[in-house]
Amino acid sequence: MTSTVPGPAPAVPADVLATLPDVDPRWSRTVDVPDADGAVHRWHVLDTHAPGGAPAEPVRATLLCVHGNPTWSFLWRRFLAAAPAGWRVVAVDQLGMGYSERPAGPRRFATRVADLGDLTAALGVDGPVVTLAHDWGGPISLGWAQAHRDQLAGVVLTNTGVDLPVGDELPALIRLARNPALRRWACQTTPVFVRGGAVLSRPALAADAVHGLVVPYDHPGRRRAVADFVADIPLEADHPSRPAWDAMAAGVRSLADVPVLLAWGPRDPVFSERFLEDLLERLPQADVQRYPRASHLVTEDAPQTAVDVWRWVQERVVPTLAGSTPAEPVPPRPPLAPEDLPWSALLRRADDEATAVAEVHDGVTSRTSFAALNQRIRDVAAGLAASGVRPGERVALLVPPGLELTVAVYACWRVGAAIVVADAGLGLRGMAHALRSAAPDHVIGIPKALVALAALGVPGRRIAVGGSPLAARTFGWAGELAALEALGRDRELPDPGLEDVEGAVLFTSGATGPAKGVVYRMSQLREQIRQVATVLRLGPDDRLVAAFAPFALYGPAIGIGAAAPDMDVTAPGTLTATALADAVLAIDATSVFASPAALRNVVATAGALDDRRRAALRGVRTVLSAGAPVPLPLLREVQALLPDAELHTPYGMTEVLPATDISLPQIEAAGSGDGVCVGLPLPGVTLRVSPLDALGRADGPLTDEPGVRGEICIGAAHRKDRYDRLWATEQQSSRDPGYHRSGDVGHLDEQGRLWVEGRLVHVVTTADGPVTPVGVEQQIEALDVVRAAAVAGVGPVGTQQVVAVVVPADGRRRRRPLAEPALADAVRAASPVPLAAVLVVDALPVDIRHASKVDRARLSRWAGRLLAGERPGKV
Repeated sequence: MTSTVPGPAPAVPADVLATLPDVDPRWSRTVDVPDADGAVHRWHVLDTHAPGGAPAEPVRATLLCVHGNPTWSFLWRRFLAAAPAGWRVVAVDQLGMGYSERPAGPRRFATRVADLGDLTAALGVDGPVVTLAHDWGGPISLGWAQAHRDQLAGVVLTNTGVDLPVGDELPALIRLARNPALRRWACQTTPVFVRGGAVLSRPALAADAVHGLVVPYDHPGRRRAVADFVADIPLEADHPSRPAWDAMAAGVRSLADVPVLLAWGPRDPVFSERFLEDLLERLPQADVQRYPRASHLVTEDAPQTAVDVWRWVQERVVPTLAGSTPAEPVPPRPPLAPEDLPWSALLRRADDEATAVAEVHDGVTSRTSFAALNQRIRDVAAGLAASGVRPGERVALLVPPGLELTVAVYACWRVGAAIVVADAGLGLRGMAHALRSAAPDHVIGIPKALVALAALGVPGRRIAVGGSPLAARTFGWAGELAALEALGRDRELPDPGLEDVEGAVLFTSGATGPAKGVVYRMSQLREQIRQVATVLRLGPDDRLVAAFAPFALYGPAIGIGAAAPDMDVTAPGTLTATALADAVLAIDATSVFASPAALRNVVATAGALDDRRRAALRGVRTVLSAGAPVPLPLLREVQALLPDAELHTPYGMTEVLPATDISLPQIEAAGSGDGVCVGLPLPGVTLRVSPLDALGRADGPLTDEPGVRGEICIGAAHRKDRYDRLWATEQQSSRDPGYHRSGDVGHLDEQGRLWVEGRLVHVVTTADGPVTPVGVEQQIEALDVVRAAAVAGVGPVGTQQVVAVVVPADGRRRRRPLAEPALADAVRAASPVPLAAVLVVDALPVDIRHASKVDRARLSRWAGRLLAGERPGKV
């Protein structure tokens, strides 16, 4: 029989305090608080204004932090450490938890809400309050918030929820713990449940953080409230806590006029994204910041949460405390002109029998005219509207590039819905993660994609492209696209209006960090289309071959024919010279877009071309390659294959595409420099840089002064509207009004041309100042003995050492990662900066989409382990 520990518990013992990372011992205090029945309970709290350690400035407002089960106030330590002047932070240990008193009996939900109110009164928390809560602390804090509306200034919730229908299916860990036969064993007798939250994190939490989370629960008697908390989850209609819970949940909507931030770890198996969606439905004004790699303990998995929350408080809450209203995040926009709709050029060719879309598969070409394409789009759009797709809703598209994807995209736009597109190169799980974050209302996809993503929790009503009626009934799909097209033939197409609504959520490739959803409005999409047409020199008589799926969709928007070559769209390097030539022949193409990896394989397979296909390639007038730096030798080889084409390598990103343009002759004229010259800004585009400081930070005022190295910032009408559900990320990237901070580093020259020197996160911060990687890599790659090179930093920020990682040109596999003396000496002599080491690998780690962007951060970690004498593992 396990014993309980009733009565007052001591404050955190001094020897324990000394082992807690990031906890100031002066924060720890106890307070005796009478409850509604007159019983006095001893609470432990961490309090920035505890007696003896309080700051001198007066308190303007309080951040009230409420943990869940089975954590304690330690969870909020970073928020206390980062508290700005004038803010008090109080992080409570709920009764029975942490180092607060262990009462003799369990505390029900309503009692815990009342307990929190008793505590804040005893602590003298009488000014404006922002609540911050996690897990089951969320509902308790929301109960407190509703009872203290006169004090409530804001609400921050992290991985929590209030939607608990009677009989709800809980996650396996909670179901196990809630089973009466197992609850005592899992939650009290053993530390299984206590340690459960900590083990969900990937990568694993540091040992001192795990110790800090579990240390108050080192004895079965100190874990009884952990079991009580689980037992108090009110899933049954007659559960004692059900009435109070339902009242709290219903009352959440009354907070719709309060600033709210939802900071979320999407990998949480306990509070899944359905809880996030429910909170957004109840609190539609809420800002959202998702941390893609974080799990249940989001504040541990993403330590920057504390910085982001305080920034949100300063921008969303502080203005209200001063009596002003925060700036509207999205100012009103004027309506669009009819000619500015993304499908306006397509409509102008509604009676044209010329080829609009061509597809080449296994040597067979299928063609669809502009007239037929317009009719199909109209009918599918009418069918979608009749089946329930509404303006403003989101539709995820899981359809291979080609005619069906084109029809689906434009049909969605015609009914006023936004498309959601995630790159297939992310892989199945990566795509599912991205699509879950966008929370689509509908999903249009091929059957195997619908089945796979349903198993991975992607929400949305399903519409199949292809597949049998039996499959639709079996899997519960809402319908099939061809059937909806037939449904729409005899129906009027509703007019979506001319409002500048959300048009697309396009996910980044994940090549430079977790894939992010980039939101574009219709006006921004239209301007992007115009810029693409400018770079490709496209007129009404041109025709485009696009070896990159999004660009194939631009053809109809520009009003020209487009063809997709026969290739694996998830692997650009599968494009052969023969496949490219066949696509050119299919529509007599004048322009080509292909990534560097695709062009590299085209050149490599050019020997298979016959005379007819070679002649077809000679008819191409413009070639565009983007997505990653295009090596000059590759461009020269492409020029030899397509001698009459003007080669362009614009610079841009999912957030601003394109931004600059440069041709092969202009690259040749620019010569060598520190980085890759990507040319002049396009019409309507403004370039600035934010200078780097000694530690590689780009926080300075924007400048266009030549030669200043810094983060590249881009202003343009086709700049993204925002990142989707990434409030803090968006604030960081657009903190200079009108500009997008690209995350790339570079400089402008005297002619106004932009030179890209690498990623900001890859800058090496040496004792002599920051070193950008690309210029150094270019000089090393000029050696005949080097096929490819990457520069990485090893060591602490500010004193990092520069390491060169090279792929030798001889192709010989090395068993040892240290370069042989002759190779190392040649690389050191070529490098403009001192090198701490020269390492060799068989291949550099590159991104999936373009097979060109080097993961220098991965190389830094690998080189750091190697040089520290550890087992480095695979690159």
